[in-house]
Order: sequence, then C-alpha cells, then structure tokens
Amino acid sequence: MDPVVYIETTIISYLTSELSANLVVAGHQQVTHEWWLRRRSRFRLVTSAVVLREAGAGDPAMSRQRLALLQGLPLLEITEATLVLAEALVEAGIVPAKVFNDALHLATATIGRADYLMTWNLAHLAGAQARRRIERELRQRGFEPPTLCTPEELGVGND
Repeated sequence: MDPVVYIETTIISYLTSELSANLVVAGHQQVTHEWWLRRRSRFRLVTSAVVLREAGAGDPAMSRQRLALLQGLPLLEITEATLVLAEALVEAGIVPAKVFNDALHLATATIGRADYLMTWNLAHLAGAQARRRIERELRQRGFEPPTLCTPEELGVGND
C-alpha cells in the first residue's frame, strides 16, 4: 500500500497562487508544483474538512481553484478523539490557540494514521523546533506522529 500523505492547506495554496516576488516563497511554490506533477502518484493523498473549509475561504475564483485540486481526495474524519487531541496540543503549548486549525491538522493526520503531514507551515508544524516538540508530545500521549515535511523533503529531485 502506498504511504498516506495528509495534504495541508498551504500546499494547495502554493499550487494555485501567483508566483511570489519573494524568492524563497517562489522556490517553495516551484518545488510544490514539481512534487504535485512528478511525485504525488507515489502516495495516497488525503485531506480533511478543515482543509476544505480553509481552501474555500477568500477570493471566490481562487477558492474554486483550490477546491478543484482537492476534489476526489479522501477526507480523514474529524472525530471526538481528534478534537480532544487538538485541544490537548493547544493546552500543552505545542500549537498556539490562535491557530487552532493547525492543531486540528496535526490531530487529524495523527488519529487518521497518515504517514506524512505535508505543509509549508514551518512556524507551527514542519519547522525543526516545532517538529521536535510535536513529535515528543504525541509520543508521550501514546501516538506515533506523522512525519511532518515539506514537498522538498518528500522527494522532489530524487527521481
């Protein structure tokens, strides 16, 4: 069975937004496009209602593009256990309360047993310090965390 990748909202946003003038962001956008075109078929992609809600917000034309990319992806269920874990991650200071959806992404991918959570959210999810805190907390709670990664870390350039 192919490894399961939870697609978080930043991935879809990078696929649909205009090329950034910021060189770092533009590089991330390019890597994301390459991964989506060349590597995604090697994985089973999943997402959640949280991603659909976030992707559907904002400019109507852009939200239609984002939602079109998500169409057909299986949704991991947001259960009571998911909500409890997300709240616990916020209470433990792992994810700030003001970005509760980030805790929901993390809890959904964890409870749903995704192998990877792909994101460009380096501040709260995939940055080295955040990743370490998240992995430690989830393991202490008896969960095996998904590997938090960017498209670059999941194989672009490794063909």
